[in-house]
Amino acid sequence: MIYRLRRRFIRICTLSFLGVFLALLAAIFLVTDVQTARALDALADVVAENGGSFPAWEGQPHPPEGLNRESPFTTRFFTVRIDSAGQVASVDLRAIASVTEAEAEAYATRALARGSARGWDGDFRYKLYDTDEGMMAVFISGTDTREMHRRFLLAAAGVFVAGSLVVLALVVFFSRRAVKPAAESEERQKRFVTDASHELKTPLTLIRANLEILEEEQGPSEWLTDIRDEADDMTALVDRLVQLSRMDEAAESPERESFSLSEMAEEAAAAFAPAMAKSGRTLVTDLAPDVLYTGSAPDIRQLFSILLDNAGKYCDPAGEIRLSLSGGRHPVLTVDNTFAAVGETDLSRLFDRFYRADPARTAGGGWGIGLSIAQAIAARHHGDITVQAPDSHTIRFRVRL
Repeated sequence: MIYRLRRRFIRICTLSFLGVFLALLAAIFLVTDVQTARALDALADVVAENGGSFPAWEGQPHPPEGLNRESPFTTRFFTVRIDSAGQVASVDLRAIASVTEAEAEAYATRALARGSARGWDGDFRYKLYDTDEGMMAVFISGTDTREMHRRFLLAAAGVFVAGSLVVLALVVFFSRRAVKPAAESEERQKRFVTDASHELKTPLTLIRANLEILEEEQGPSEWLTDIRDEADDMTALVDRLVQLSRMDEAAESPERESFSLSEMAEEAAAAFAPAMAKSGRTLVTDLAPDVLYTGSAPDIRQLFSILLDNAGKYCDPAGEIRLSLSGGRHPVLTVDNTFAAVGETDLSRLFDRFYRADPARTAGGGWGIGLSIAQAIAARHHGDITVQAPDSHTIRFRVRL
């Protein structure tokens, strides 16, 4: 159990770090994209204000904000003049060599079709504005800037990936050391339960053997019968503790086979119906036919038995118990029983070991570990078991396999 929690902790840490990494990478991408657009828009504004070219800055102490004296020589751009009829009047390609006149006209046509004053067309940032003779389209090349940002993002991604691997290695290393004391403590507890159970079986066997000798010599008596019953209960409790301990220790899945859940549910209901009827309770079934399942048949049979036995113990006198089964990819088993004290019961503790909701109401004894075994069986089959109160007088156990 401890090592399963450790693996889950490592997965959570890894996914959390990956989520933060992706969020940071997306934020960096958005920020650089916005900054690139603003920088190119500033260049386009300068070109537009100067009639399609860079102004001469001689005599000025400083260029416009965001530009420098090298900007006219390092900026690749072209302009397209469009007349009042929407036709291309002229193309200026003096500041760029990678675009032909036909391509420039195609860029301008697409920009007009978009109907937006600013935008991107490939790696070009454009600006449309009105003039006395029609419209002017300025296209600023962002190829170099975008390529620089792409390299920066790749470098950042590489750093994040390397950092993620280092963090993952540290999490794996330190988590092993962190859970080691807890794992050793849990292992000692499991060994204690197993060893104590084996040690208890010896005196219980001797008690039952001595009872047989006394009954042969003195004959049956009420006291000897009580001692035998208690010894039998103690033996059953020890067996269940050993079973629960082994389920906790078992990391691998149980042996699996295909069987009919519907038939198993019918057999379980038929086995419990006479005892429930004798105690004045009614067992109702609602079972989907031909529900097949692949798993451990003995485990699932025990799961049916535990849930029906629990429902019989805690069902109100003259109450009703309902066993339902639905098919599908993940079969669902539900067991409902009437229980007037459901509002006074702490449902969250019902799967705790040795916890009993109302010991005074239990019929036939019990130790409060049956539901813990049911929970372990569901977990071994990669399912889950839950308890809820659908109304003020009903308690429901739902198993999803």
